Amino acid sequence: MIWRIWALALTVGLTCVRAYSIDREAFSVSRYNLDVQVEPGQQRLAVRGTVVLRNDTRAPQKLAVLQISSSLTWRSIRLDDQLLQFVSQPYVSDIDHTGHLSEAIITLPKDVAPDGTVELNIGYEGVIVLDSTRLTRIGIPKETAIHSDWDQIGASFSAVRGVGYVVWYPVATEVGNLSEGSSLFEVLGRWRQREKDSSMNANLFLSQEDGDDPLIVLCSGDGENTESSRLKYSSANCSYSPFGWNSPAFVIGKYLALGQQPLNVFYRSEHKGSADSFEQAAEKVKPFVAQWFGAPNRKIVIADLMDPGAAPFEAGRGLLLTPFSDTDPKLLQIAMVHELTHSAFESPRAWIGEGLAHFAQAVYRESQDGREAALDFMGLHRSAIAEVEQGNKPEDAQSTAPDRALAATSIEEFYRSKAAYVWWMLRDMAGDDTLRRALETYRPAEDKDVTYMQKLLQKISGRDLQWFFESWVYQDRGLPDFRVASAFARRMSGANFVSTVTVENLGDAAAEVPVTVRFEDDDVTQRVLVSGKDKAVVRIETPGVPIEVVVNDGSVPESDLTNNSFKITSTAR
Repeated sequence: MIWRIWALALTVGLTCVRAYSIDREAFSVSRYNLDVQVEPGQQRLAVRGTVVLRNDTRAPQKLAVLQISSSLTWRSIRLDDQLLQFVSQPYVSDIDHTGHLSEAIITLPKDVAPDGTVELNIGYEGVIVLDSTRLTRIGIPKETAIHSDWDQIGASFSAVRGVGYVVWYPVATEVGNLSEGSSLFEVLGRWRQREKDSSMNANLFLSQEDGDDPLIVLCSGDGENTESSRLKYSSANCSYSPFGWNSPAFVIGKYLALGQQPLNVFYRSEHKGSADSFEQAAEKVKPFVAQWFGAPNRKIVIADLMDPGAAPFEAGRGLLLTPFSDTDPKLLQIAMVHELTHSAFESPRAWIGEGLAHFAQAVYRESQDGREAALDFMGLHRSAIAEVEQGNKPEDAQSTAPDRALAATSIEEFYRSKAAYVWWMLRDMAGDDTLRRALETYRPAEDKDVTYMQKLLQKISGRDLQWFFESWVYQDRGLPDFRVASAFARRMSGANFVSTVTVENLGDAAAEVPVTVRFEDDDVTQRVLVSGKDKAVVRIETPGVPIEVVVNDGSVPESDLTNNSFKITSTAR
């Protein structure tokens, strides 16, 4: 009997050793087909369906890994009618709100060749409750953490986001740790890059007890939401093809509906006033969006979150989850500009689609209170970009890695914030009319080549933009860092002066930057192109004694804003 116990222990030990040595990212999931049963009263989720795994390595693979939230349990994994052996174990990772995953290490019947696929039948179930463990264990107070990790299934309200919040569909990743710098964001970035062309079809079914108030199921992505006439079961067909920068998510609540196409506002009865405000804001900004991007036509769903302090979340291009509370009408209008831009303009490229939505918000902010207010709004993006760029090693400054080049990045701070600046800079260089014409001419189906947008803009503007796209789109050269190396002024005639300004770029990215000479109560601005690690000279005439030179008004993101001004002394004059 003892020898059997030792044999079993040895077998488990060897299995674990082998498990820890496997490549967890060897396989990606190229296709999901899932039936999802949600039981709100039990806070329960049960999933059955199929996943297609693709071998992304250059070697045959016989071990595959699938991970789900630690609050869920694996029930079965099959290949056709064959029940497969797998080892289920906990795996620490902050890509799930619990801080752990339930990992299945699967032994396949035979090797899967490089680029080969295998389709598995899977089953798992469990509960999804409010859990902010991954945040509280790094020192964030629970009262604050739950406003960020608000995902849960509940009797009257449920909201569940995908990977990065709740792993309710299977993935395969290495560990991502919030306490280790950018570890989590790097893991999420690799996962998005590997699965950006994956597809999912998820049929969500809602079970309710007799007599319960009817609940409505909403999801991000394409598909239809339906309610049965008996109001006992609700369902939603949610499809994502491809994943792109969509985030599979769903929300369930006792909602009332408001709005005219393409806007659909789902609110709780006590928030009717806020729902009206969303609709009014959308109507006000529609003409602006149409002027830049065409008439909004794609369905946009806005759903009320239960927690009034919850952080809003945009799940792809079709679903905005946000608390309905009293909001400044101007801020509400800016939020609606973002959503309606997605409704009006589509692109398979994240830096174009998502970048333009953020750019549109800044342009609308300019229409509200002027250019300075818009640049202050843009400044909210700069710190996010700088933080990611600072994590870039010096030797990687010229990197063309797909996870950093804007053209194909999966880093949110890049395809949202950095892309917004890219569009703003293009607007400053080309002008509003030229940029509008380019966007009007753009055809998503024709965008097959990474240079498509560059060539479109060049054709309409008549400008060579290769240098710009090389620095900002095709490669990640970091951020520029401008300073005024020198400034000298001399009198031309009477009160007229000319200032000769030398601008130095200490960074690697080239940019066309505004240079302003201030005199008495006014100023004059000219633009100058400064290449990376180079200098450029500009001469600016002023009808008054020059006092100060300022390079960059905030329209170009740079790594250091403390060295952008230069006082012109009497000696210099």
